[in-house]
Amino acid sequence: MATETITQITQPPEFIEAEAKQYLGQLRPAIAGLKAADLSQIYGPQYIAGLGGLTEQAIGKAGGLGAYAPYLQEAGRLAGAAETTLGGIPTDIAAARGTLTGVPADIAAARGTLTDVPSDIAASQAMLGQAQSQLGGLPTDIATARGTLTDVPSDIAASQAMLESARGRLGGIPTGIAASQAMLESARGRLGGIPTDISAARGALGTATGDIAAARGMIGPSAYQQYMSPYQQDIIDTALAEYDIQAQKGLPALAAQAIGAGAFGGGREGVQRAEYQAASDRNRAALQAQLLQQGFSQAQQLAQQAQAQRMGVGAAQAGLTGQQLGIGQAQLGAQLGLTGQEAALAGQQLGIGQAELGAQLGLSGQEAALAGQRGALGQLRGALAGQQLGVGQAQLGAQLGLSGQQAALAGQRGALGQLRGQLAGQQLGVGQAAGALAGQQLGVGQAQLGAQLGLSGQQLGLGQFQAGLAGQAPALAGQEISSLTTLGGLQQAQQQAQLQAQQQLAQQQMMQPLQAAQAYGSGIMGLISGYPGEQTVGQVPVPGIAQTAIGAGTTLAGIYGALGGFNR
Repeated sequence: MATETITQITQPPEFIEAEAKQYLGQLRPAIAGLKAADLSQIYGPQYIAGLGGLTEQAIGKAGGLGAYAPYLQEAGRLAGAAETTLGGIPTDIAAARGTLTGVPADIAAARGTLTDVPSDIAASQAMLGQAQSQLGGLPTDIATARGTLTDVPSDIAASQAMLESARGRLGGIPTGIAASQAMLESARGRLGGIPTDISAARGALGTATGDIAAARGMIGPSAYQQYMSPYQQDIIDTALAEYDIQAQKGLPALAAQAIGAGAFGGGREGVQRAEYQAASDRNRAALQAQLLQQGFSQAQQLAQQAQAQRMGVGAAQAGLTGQQLGIGQAQLGAQLGLTGQEAALAGQQLGIGQAELGAQLGLSGQEAALAGQRGALGQLRGALAGQQLGVGQAQLGAQLGLSGQQAALAGQRGALGQLRGQLAGQQLGVGQAAGALAGQQLGVGQAQLGAQLGLSGQQLGLGQFQAGLAGQAPALAGQEISSLTTLGGLQQAQQQAQLQAQQQLAQQQMMQPLQAAQAYGSGIMGLISGYPGEQTVGQVPVPGIAQTAIGAGTTLAGIYGALGGFNR
């Protein structure tokens, strides 16, 4: 019988093969389940905490930072109303000015009337000169009358000079009234605009609004991404590579322990290696998760710090706005105070002007009265001259025929001068009455001006109060928004921590079947490494057909038994 060489490789022990089949039975559904798993259940926006209710309230109240505008508009309107109230001189002062305008005309008329008096006296003197030349000489009484009449022109000239002085005193408005008008114009100019610090406060509020808007952009599930380290993945890869090196260094120690225990290459060493590898994989996964969590936490902390800094800048800008509004309010108060002082000083100047006008009117009246007295003196002297001429006429008798008639005519002309002097006195009286009326009108105008100043002060006070409200509105809104933002951040952080815990639990639940199968397979691989395969070489005869059939059946039976067929 011929023989041939057959090499046969024995299979692992049956219990190891059974465990391997069971491992494959667990690994296939675990991998299939992982492939078919819905990753949206463990990853996605549902694990990112949204904005809390308090943060939404803070965002909704951010629009209240601009609530100061209506108060500033109302303050501007009240300031404009105060300026309109001070916009003109009271009508009674203007009426007094018009009344005083007519006084110089009365004085001019009186002056024109007195202009004819000297001509009357000169005509009477000429007539007396003709009478004297006709008589060749007059008695002493006629000479005395001539001397008396000589002083009459000086009296008339003195009265004219006094009238000119009165007219000059009434020629213009007293300086006190003009000074009060200038001060009122200055007060009106001071109220012409809002202080610059209030305008600067508007710009600062715009900057604060921009900072708050920027801080609002840092709120959200993706705010941390821009603060992630660009070297995060490099750090993780380096750390894991170093961990793998250190884990491999522990394997020789396990082999040394197995050799010392006489179990090298056996099942116990395989189990120990499998446990060591499973623990190493768990620690490696934990290290990777820790590094990822550390990078996320650091980025989240930096994002929160940046948000707090922008909110701090916004709060500082709001505080600066409050300070600038306070400065503007103080400036406005100072302007109002200075305006009130100028208005009061204008009232004092107006009183001084009224007193000056009254004094001028009184002095003009005195000078007019003195002019009347000088005119009356001229009249008395003319009358005395007439009496003296009458005595001379009685003494001379017939000599005074023609000269007496001329003297009578001179007396008539003197009487005409007296009448004209009385008319001038009446005209001066009319001017004095007009001046008194102007003084009364000035008094009424001063009262009106005081009422206007009081009303303007009240309107300016209301405007200042409105400006104060404009400063308080954004400050209170900023404080409320800051408190709501802080509480909303704490609420969001707590919600994010809960979502992360839920995500980690879902990930562990999804990976648990595969991790268990991998640990089971590591144990089986360790067992297989402890039982190496054996080779058997032998010489067997070449069987005949019957032997071949029997041998094939036996071989199949052996294979079937090796696969555990008889144990099922």
